[in-house]
Amino acid sequence: MSAPSSAARHWFVTGASGGLGRHLVGEALRRGEYVTATVRRPDALRDLAAAFGAQLTVERLDLLNPEDVTAVIGRVQRNRPVDVVVNNAGYAVVGAAEEMTAAQIRDQLEVLLIAPILITKAFLAPMRARGGGRIIQISSLGGQIGAPTHSAYHAAKWGLEGYSESVAREVAEFGIHLTIAQPGATRTGFAAALQYTTETGPYRDNPVGRMRRYLESIEDSELTGDPAKIAAVLYETTLRPDPPLRLALGPDTYEIVHAALTNRLGQLEAQRDVAESVVF
Repeated sequence: MSAPSSAARHWFVTGASGGLGRHLVGEALRRGEYVTATVRRPDALRDLAAAFGAQLTVERLDLLNPEDVTAVIGRVQRNRPVDVVVNNAGYAVVGAAEEMTAAQIRDQLEVLLIAPILITKAFLAPMRARGGGRIIQISSLGGQIGAPTHSAYHAAKWGLEGYSESVAREVAEFGIHLTIAQPGATRTGFAAALQYTTETGPYRDNPVGRMRRYLESIEDSELTGDPAKIAAVLYETTLRPDPPLRLALGPDTYEIVHAALTNRLGQLEAQRDVAESVVF
C-alpha cells in the first residue's frame, strides 16, 4: 500500500458501518484518499483500518445527539480539512402514519434530515474559505415519490432534497458543489434493517398492509442495485468540475421518478386555468 499523494483529499462519511457507506469508504481509500468514517459500531471497520492504516480515521457518532455531531466535526476539522462530505446514514420505519409514535417520527427526522443539515452547515464556512468542496447527500427514489408506509421517511428525504437544492444555489459561486444521490433498491441490507410500527386493524388489508407484507418478505438478493458500482459512480462525480445536482442511480429510480414527474407535470398543466384565475 503506497502513501497518499499530496493531492489526496479528505472525506467525511456518515453511516459507514455497512451498506453503501462502507463501500464509499472503501472506494475512497483504494483511490488513495484520506477518510474519516463515522459509525455506531467502531469495530465494524476494523479490517479497513488494518489495511489502510493512517488513511482511515473512525469516529463513533450518534446522529440523534446534536452536541455529539458538533464535537465530532470540530475534532475532525482540527485534524485535517475536509474536502468531500457524504451524508449517508439512514434507516426507515415502516407503517401507517397513524401508527407511528412521536419518537419514531422524531428520530427519523433527526437522522435523515436534521443531522445532514447540521453537518452540511458545519462544513460550508471552511469549504468556502478554502475555495471549494463537495457534498453528497444520499437521498433515494423516495426523495421524489410518496409510497404508503414511509411517510416520515419521505418527509425527511423530500426535505433533504429541497434543502440541498437551495444550498447548492447559495454556494455555487464559492466552488462548493452539492449532489443529491437517489439510489433505488440496493443490496445494502437496508430492507433487513427496516423497523416496523405496531400494526393496527384498519390498515392491515389496505395499501399499507400490502406494502408491509411485501417489505417483510423481500430478500436482499432480489434487489438489483450494486452498492460497489454506486460508490464508484459517486466517487467519479467528485472529480467532475460541474457535477449533477441530482443523480438517479438504478433503473427503478429512473423509471419510477420519471413516471412521478410526468404525472406531476400533467396535473400541473391541467391546473393552468385555475392558477391564472386567482390574480387581481
